[in-house]
Amino acid sequence: MMIRALALLAVCLVAACASKSTLPPVNSNAPALDAPLYRIGPGDSLNIFVWRNPDLASNALVRPDGRITLPLIDDLEAAGKTPTELARDIEGALSVFVQDPLVTVMVTGFVGTFEQQVRVVGAAVNPSAIPYRANMTLLDVMIAVGGLTEFAAGNRATLVRWVDGEQKEYRVRLDSLLKSGNIKANTMVLPGDILIIPETFL
Repeated sequence: MMIRALALLAVCLVAACASKSTLPPVNSNAPALDAPLYRIGPGDSLNIFVWRNPDLASNALVRPDGRITLPLIDDLEAAGKTPTELARDIEGALSVFVQDPLVTVMVTGFVGTFEQQVRVVGAAVNPSAIPYRANMTLLDVMIAVGGLTEFAAGNRATLVRWVDGEQKEYRVRLDSLLKSGNIKANTMVLPGDILIIPETFL
């Protein structure tokens, strides 16, 4: 019975692996991709400058509810907006108190929205959500999380991605990339990707 159960498990694992597509390797000759406009997310740190009104300048941390509090402004929605969009909203709110305010918003600590993060879960040294940047690859992601743990099954890792409203899973070979130096195992990642790294069976 034990042998049959193990055989069935092996068949299921093979079938699961076979159902996953493989992403193409990084093409160094391909044109660089433009990153989407950065949108502010909860946890972001903002530096807000109001021209000719230094007393209204401030540093703000975007709260978990996506709002910020500024001098003369109690609550203002910030999450999901670009820095420029938020600056225009602040100008509108300040115009009640200041004539023709001119506001600049700079993001000094990046977290971003979930849609602009790459999340790594499982057997990474430091599983975390990483802000996406243009032309980010699987290798960049693994460097950011400190690599694999001792018990990681890197070649059984899965990259989950939304494609045309449908969730798809892709097989990635992290052991081949990190331990064997097989650069063909490197691939591009996209905003919103989730990398799942399982542990080996003991």
